[in-house]
Amino acid sequence: MFMLRNVGKFLFGDTSKEAIIEIPQGQLYLVRPISPKGYSELIFKDAVATIRRTGQEFQYQLVIQRAYEEGEEELADDEDEQGVANSLDKDEKVFLLDQTLHFRSEVREGGVKILAWDDLSGDEGDLFEFICDPSVPSDKVATFELAALQCQYERKFRRSAQKATEEELQGFSFQEAKPIPPASPVSSPSAKSPEPPVTSGESAAAMAQDVKYSQSKGQVKSAAPVDEPTRAPPSAVQPESTEILAKEKAELHLFDFPTGTFVLQDSEIVATVSEIGNWQYWLQISGNDKDWLGQAVVGDINPVFNFEYLSFIFNHYAEDGSAYSWLLRFKDQASEERFQEGLMQALWEQLNEMKWEKVKENDREYVLDAFQDLTMEDADDKAEEEDEEEPEEDEDETDQDDGQRSEHYDSDEEEEDVITRQEDGNKNSQLAVGYKHDRSFVVRGSKIGVFKHTTNNNLEFSTTISKVETPGGKLFSPKKVMLHAEDSNMILQNGNDPNSLYRMDLEYGKVVDEWKVHDDIPVDTFAPENKFAQMTSAQPFVGASKNALYRIDPRLAGNKLVESNLKQYASKNDFSAMATTEKGYLAVASNKGDIRMFDRLGINAKTHIPALGEPIIGLDVSADGRWVLATCRTYLLLIDSLQKDGKNEGKLGFEKSFAKDSKPQPRRLGLQPAHVAQFQHETKQPLAFTPARFNTGVESQETSIVTATGPFIVTWSLKKILAGRKDPYTIKRYAEDVMADNFRFGSDKNVIVALPNEVNMVAKRSFQKPTRESIAAPVTPSRAKSGRWSSRLGKNDIVNSPY
Repeated sequence: MFMLRNVGKFLFGDTSKEAIIEIPQGQLYLVRPISPKGYSELIFKDAVATIRRTGQEFQYQLVIQRAYEEGEEELADDEDEQGVANSLDKDEKVFLLDQTLHFRSEVREGGVKILAWDDLSGDEGDLFEFICDPSVPSDKVATFELAALQCQYERKFRRSAQKATEEELQGFSFQEAKPIPPASPVSSPSAKSPEPPVTSGESAAAMAQDVKYSQSKGQVKSAAPVDEPTRAPPSAVQPESTEILAKEKAELHLFDFPTGTFVLQDSEIVATVSEIGNWQYWLQISGNDKDWLGQAVVGDINPVFNFEYLSFIFNHYAEDGSAYSWLLRFKDQASEERFQEGLMQALWEQLNEMKWEKVKENDREYVLDAFQDLTMEDADDKAEEEDEEEPEEDEDETDQDDGQRSEHYDSDEEEEDVITRQEDGNKNSQLAVGYKHDRSFVVRGSKIGVFKHTTNNNLEFSTTISKVETPGGKLFSPKKVMLHAEDSNMILQNGNDPNSLYRMDLEYGKVVDEWKVHDDIPVDTFAPENKFAQMTSAQPFVGASKNALYRIDPRLAGNKLVESNLKQYASKNDFSAMATTEKGYLAVASNKGDIRMFDRLGINAKTHIPALGEPIIGLDVSADGRWVLATCRTYLLLIDSLQKDGKNEGKLGFEKSFAKDSKPQPRRLGLQPAHVAQFQHETKQPLAFTPARFNTGVESQETSIVTATGPFIVTWSLKKILAGRKDPYTIKRYAEDVMADNFRFGSDKNVIVALPNEVNMVAKRSFQKPTRESIAAPVTPSRAKSGRWSSRLGKNDIVNSPY
């Protein structure tokens, strides 16, 4: 007899092993007891069940992997090379071990051992069942279940389960009153009679009577408490208001993390938006019996209105940093419109410190329209999903090891001695992806790592430029970099010298020139003269200070600013980002949140897009100038610059001004508020996007957008955005924050990712829809050809430890 604590010590003690425990043989079924789609589906005829570690402490995964018969794996590889049956979950199903799974077990007549857990992305009542092979010992199944209890405990409480009490562990045992429905019944239950056939059963924990809790007080109970629902924090005290901007009645719903649904809290509340002085505003939600919520109106609430469902969804952050997602449902459209105008007025005035009444009516409508673009999920989602076929992957992409390779380097080290980071106090900070040559450059302090893009879509370490220093020998860490002149040069900005730029000759890996731009006009940002200028030997490029736009020509003697192309503004426009089209049209954004479009430098803008309020930190433009992509901290803006009517029909906003009453309708690309709350719940970080970019390439069409926030990379499908799809973005989570990201030039299939100490090339097809599992589970380091995740990097995977 041995105690559970000793079992846990044996299973969890060796952290070098990724797999904690394994059931080597069984079958995986998806069972839908009350679904009209069909009762039971065999997913894997022969499979292995494993509990494994992730790259993040206290996070574990339940993994079901298909086991190939002899010769079958080679056949599947041949099919993949032809683009057939090439899906992410073809050989593996991964589930985060969280109590929301209701993981449980049962032994049926004849000794059939079953593991079961809920399908969180399916319909109500859907569940997965792993039917263990008769050769699997009973105590093996019992130990597997008990290990799963410990994993769930550690995830919830963020501490080792070795000191958990019996009562604490019992909270993760879901031996429910109803037996697990059989996976392959003779006659499937109908949708009208949802009760599954009754079978006799007992838990795997009960059958292994020699496995007990550390205090030996008893077995796992046959019934377990249900998951605790998400509860609202106490409401903050409402400050004294000076003016009421909106006051409407509505229903109040709170997003429940265990079930993934909005749950009604109060059928009648009053939502009030008020001014409390000094450009500060307050949202108060009160019921008949209690105050539910009080919070400042700031950009982080991530407001989204949907008039089809008469709803308003927003985020709330408690004092301890916990995130919640709330939904208000109004009784009619007029009520929601009044509330929307009051809330957006408060948000806009708070961000701009200017009265809403001073904004032109057309600009006010622009702001309001931008925040009502969320489409709620409904029953038609899956039908749309089934209708859209994913394009087949290119043949050369099927060879990737899940599209991801971590890059480290040391040719002489043994596997056990691999160090995946350098303790130099620096982190990877910037990424420049080559256009002319297949290279990527990663800035780390005063060093630059150079990586080659291989033909099988991986990265291969090339060299390290170990010292970035001025021609005078002064070391510096580049603030911004840009490839230039057929990728032979790199332009560097030194944050301590705002009036100069530096040219590095990449062949020699040395800064060879200092370019003084102007004595009085600094350089705050710069960009190529046109979209693909770096593929040519062209020397000029464009730059901006806070209130000036200009061309920089390194061939000039003395200062490099071209005076004839200088456009200065009397007021401080606070320019922050710029981008150019293939023809050299210029888009310029500001920290105020507005965007200007020019067909050339030195003149007034042809089009001015008003600000929504948040500063714009990044800007990109499609090669043809049709689409402008702006990045704010908590959302992206996609703007169509093509004029659809009027005298300038068919012209871009860069070429001709929009009519006063027909400014382009912005598409606000934000994450679902519930996903934002889940992100915050998992990472304890606020939303903060990196500058978003289109995929790009000569004579290729922009189809995708990539950005990142915290440890998540997010990609949007342009096709889905324009079609109004409810699921336009997918995600991939890492164990560390993403520092920089961009598509490989000429393709939207691969994304290059710089983590604090690693550089990866990842296949876009490995991204997942945002669910509780994909949001919570970080990516593990690398994947072997067999389709199984390895516990450490092999020699051939290692390319340079500082990166």
